[in-house]
Amino acid sequence: MTSRASDTVGAFAGWTTRRWLRAGVAGTLVVLAVLGSLGGWAMWRASQITDLLVEQRSPALIESIRVQEALVNQETGIRGYILTGRQDFLRPYTQGLADEKAALARLRPDLDGDRRALADLAEVEKRADTWQDRLARPVSAASPEQAGRIATARAAEAKAAFDALRASLTRQQARLTDERALATRDLHRAVTLRNWMFAVIAAVIVLVAMLVFEGLRRGVTGPLNRLGSAAREVAQGGFDRSLTGTGPADLRQLAGDVDSMRLRLVEELRFSEAARSLVDEQAEDLKRSNAELEQFAYVASHDLQEPLRKVSSFTQLLQRRYGGQLDDRADQYIAFAVDGANRMQSLINDLLAFSRVGRVHNEQRTVDLAEVLRATLDDLGIGIEESGAEITHDELPTVLGDRTQLGMLWQNLLSNAVKFRSPDRPPRIHIGAESDGGTWEFTVTDNGIGIAEEFREKVFILFQRLHTKDAYPGTGIGLAMCKKVVEFHGGTITIDPEQQPGTRVVFTLPVLAAAPAAPDREALT
Repeated sequence: MTSRASDTVGAFAGWTTRRWLRAGVAGTLVVLAVLGSLGGWAMWRASQITDLLVEQRSPALIESIRVQEALVNQETGIRGYILTGRQDFLRPYTQGLADEKAALARLRPDLDGDRRALADLAEVEKRADTWQDRLARPVSAASPEQAGRIATARAAEAKAAFDALRASLTRQQARLTDERALATRDLHRAVTLRNWMFAVIAAVIVLVAMLVFEGLRRGVTGPLNRLGSAAREVAQGGFDRSLTGTGPADLRQLAGDVDSMRLRLVEELRFSEAARSLVDEQAEDLKRSNAELEQFAYVASHDLQEPLRKVSSFTQLLQRRYGGQLDDRADQYIAFAVDGANRMQSLINDLLAFSRVGRVHNEQRTVDLAEVLRATLDDLGIGIEESGAEITHDELPTVLGDRTQLGMLWQNLLSNAVKFRSPDRPPRIHIGAESDGGTWEFTVTDNGIGIAEEFREKVFILFQRLHTKDAYPGTGIGLAMCKKVVEFHGGTITIDPEQQPGTRVVFTLPVLAAAPAAPDREALT
């Protein structure tokens, strides 16, 4: 017996949630179908008895009473005619005949199928015909004198016939009354049965709903809540918390899968902790190396200034004093030396400015970009005027940053836009600003010669030049410095690949709280 029970429990233990739900729904539907059938039968039974009572038993009794009234009217009319001899006393008799005929016509269908009631009706009709044959018809057809003699001669016989008719009507009405009372009792019992049946159905539905709710709580929501609680503990750092599943087989399988994932995460966490320690060490080494490189670049560029100034000064002095006194090749060599010294001076100055970003200039304060832009345009005024450039901008916000670095950002971006202009058209440059949640997105758009797609990432690398120094002068540090300034302020900078013609540089900066962002175009030349 114990082994059989264990086998049964083991069989149910393999059921999934879907199988339990299917079994529960199927059982519920069977119970509801049976109860619905019983409730339908109870309603049908009550309806049948109601129809019998309303359409047959009550109308039959009423029509029987009407037949009796019609016969009494006939007897009254005949008696009045006999006593008075006046024809107008026969009107109740005539009307009674018509009423009797109509009532009998309505009564017969109501008694269809009831042999005893039909037998009673046949007896009533027979007694009525006997009375009419022996008295009513002869008297109504005779003259007043003859009617009196007929009534006198047949008085006893007519009285006996009408008394028998009345007794037949009484028996018929008594039987119809009993049948109506029986139908009424049957209706009360059927209604009571129907009400109890629906009460039982309602109780069973409530019980089924409670069982379904309890089954879902124990078999689905309870195990899921326990699993979710355990999973949240793991998510909050309790990786040593084992996940054990309960309930249907698929929920236990789910708990096992989640626990396997937990074990995998524990292993991954151990590996990531080791890797993080290694990365932290490497990051610290890289940070120290970068700091040393920045210091080296600063020291190197700073220390190169003095000997380079001497080289530049003496080569320029040599050019002024001996220019034209030597041969052409010597003048060319001197020019090369002067140009190289000047370019070296420019390169060292740019490298020194690059190394100072985030190290020397690091005053974090609110900066009005529109004011910084106006100062930058003043500095670039001669180049802008000579090139005929038109520069427009949206209303620029106030941001948190270093004013000097942001000025360098505008200067490099605008000078590049003016320098790399198209020879076919005057420069048109627009600075856009748009707020996107917690970020300002700025665009510097020009109609110049543009940047080829394959160079849109390389232009931000230090000392990367796309043109010769003869075509466009420069050191190749400008956009690299822009990238360093933007990233130092927590933003990003890219080249828009869809801008044609010209170039659109897109960079972002964090938004200050309650910073205005209403766009407005203002032309500056």
